[in-house]
Amino acid sequence: MSEAGALWRRAGRSLIALAIVSLTVQPSHAVEATWPNQVAARYRMQFNGFDVGTYDFVSHFDGKSYSATGKTEISALFGAFKWVGNFAGSGSVESGAPHPASFQMSYKMGSKIISVKMGFDGTGVSNVALVPNKPPNPEAIRLKPENLKNVFDPMAATLAISNATASDACNRTIPVFDGRARFDLRLSFKGHEAIKDKRPTGQPAELVVCRVKYVPIAGHKPKDFVNPWIDYDHIEIALRAIPSAGIYVPYRITIPSTLGPAEMDAEAINITNANNTQIALRQ
Repeated sequence: MSEAGALWRRAGRSLIALAIVSLTVQPSHAVEATWPNQVAARYRMQFNGFDVGTYDFVSHFDGKSYSATGKTEISALFGAFKWVGNFAGSGSVESGAPHPASFQMSYKMGSKIISVKMGFDGTGVSNVALVPNKPPNPEAIRLKPENLKNVFDPMAATLAISNATASDACNRTIPVFDGRARFDLRLSFKGHEAIKDKRPTGQPAELVVCRVKYVPIAGHKPKDFVNPWIDYDHIEIALRAIPSAGIYVPYRITIPSTLGPAEMDAEAINITNANNTQIALRQ
C-alpha cells in the first residue's frame, strides 16, 4: 500500500472514532435529562480541501436502551484508495451512563473485507470475534485482560461523556476498544470559535474547540507511532452545544498529517427530542 493509502486508512479510522466518541455529549444533569429520541448526522470528509467521502450516523434512544449505526465511504487518490465501513452498537442506559451490550463493525478496502463483533458483560468486553481470525502480530503490544475492563466500543462511546458541562466538555479521557486496538482519547480545552448558521436555529452560535491526543495502549505496533504520518498529538475536535436537546455535537474534526490535513465537517444534523420537536442544523 502506498504511503498516502496507508495514511488514509489510519486517518479514516481516527476520524470515525472521534466522531462516534463525541457525537452525543450529555449535559451536567444527564441523570435527570431526557435524551433525544434520535440524532441523525451527515459529515463530509476532506483531504487538503478536496471532498473524499462521507460519514452518516444515526442513534435511537427509547428511555432505557440505545442503538446506533454508522456508515462511511472514502474514495481518495482519484479512486485508487477506497474504504467502506459499517458500524452498529446497542446497550442500556442506567443512571445517565451507557452500558454496551454488543458492537459490530465491518469494512472493505479493495477486495479485502474485515469484520469485528464484540459482546459485553457488567465489567467490560466478554467476547471478540474477528474475521479473518489471524494470530496477533508478534510486533504488536499484547492485549491484557485489564485492557478490556471499563471500556467503550466506538458506538457506546457516543454516550460515554454523560456528564459534560461547558467548563469540562474538553477535560476528559475516553477509553476505547475497537476489537483490535485499545486506545485513549485525551481531550483538553483549546478555545472557543464563533460560527454562523445558514438559518436561525435558536442554538448558541459558538463552538468549543478541544485538543485530542490519541494515546495507543495495546494491540498496536509501536513502530507505527514512531515518526508517524499522522500527528496523533494535535488532533482537534470542535463541539457545538445544543441546549434545547441537552447535547453537544461535533461540527469539525481535524487530523494533521505530513501529507496535509484530514477534516470531517458536519453537513447536516437532525435531532428529534423526546417531545418530538425537531432541531435541524445545516452548514
